[in-house]
Amino acid sequence: MIRHPYHAGSFYPERRDELLSAIRASFLHPLGPGQLPSGPGGQRLSYAYLVPHAGYMYSGPIAAHAYYHLSRERVPETVILVGPNHTGLGLAVSVYPRGSWRTPLGDVEVDEEAAKLISTFSGIAAPDMKAHIYEHSLEVQLPFLQFVLGEKFKIVPITVMAQVPSISRALAEAAMRVREEVGIDSVVVATSDLNHYEPHDVAVKKDSLILEAFLKPDPEGVFKAAEEYGVSACGPGPMAMVAYIARAAGTKPLLLSHATSGDVTGEKDWVVGYASVKVPRS
Repeated sequence: MIRHPYHAGSFYPERRDELLSAIRASFLHPLGPGQLPSGPGGQRLSYAYLVPHAGYMYSGPIAAHAYYHLSRERVPETVILVGPNHTGLGLAVSVYPRGSWRTPLGDVEVDEEAAKLISTFSGIAAPDMKAHIYEHSLEVQLPFLQFVLGEKFKIVPITVMAQVPSISRALAEAAMRVREEVGIDSVVVATSDLNHYEPHDVAVKKDSLILEAFLKPDPEGVFKAAEEYGVSACGPGPMAMVAYIARAAGTKPLLLSHATSGDVTGEKDWVVGYASVKVPRS
């Protein structure tokens, strides 16, 4: 029951040494945190994070901000990974049920208990491997997680094809119950890229509209901004899930970094927006 890396060699390097170098470069990039993770802390400082999921050469420095903050916390027992379904395969909400995921840095075990609980508590997520075979949005997070957390954590991978408020709310409530009722020390890492394939200035404006709703937090407003202003974010569902968690916890998401691929490459005619956000414990 091993999910092999499908995007090693494209979204990120397939050789271990080159992958480690790429991750370090993301942290040390001018658009990154500017320093490497300093090791785990002793407390849980967050409920959730939002990260991008493009190739490391484009979004790695932005993603590194979230992972730098996560590295300063106590290593979680389980990371609940939630991302959009780009392939159209599988179910409306697909939970990878058991086994492990492999990267060039090693294997990460799926938390089978937490996966079952997410399905049960949400009432809508279901065990399904098909949706995960080719999906990149969660796969690209694993090497970063392995780099900052080591080998002592498990994952619950979830892809969301039907991105609507009711599903985002159900997943948020399920994740919170896993932590609060069952007592599994967990953190949600959700992923979305922001506006796609428009000039830099247009992308920045559209990104700001959906981020404004997200940071309030206004989960319904995330979907409304995407629809009314034509913001082509590929993960409004995962974004809204994080906003629901923040609202339920009585805290506000903290924007750690926002940029576009044009800020990284210098090519600003046709860009994608990226953001890293933390939902801190108050």
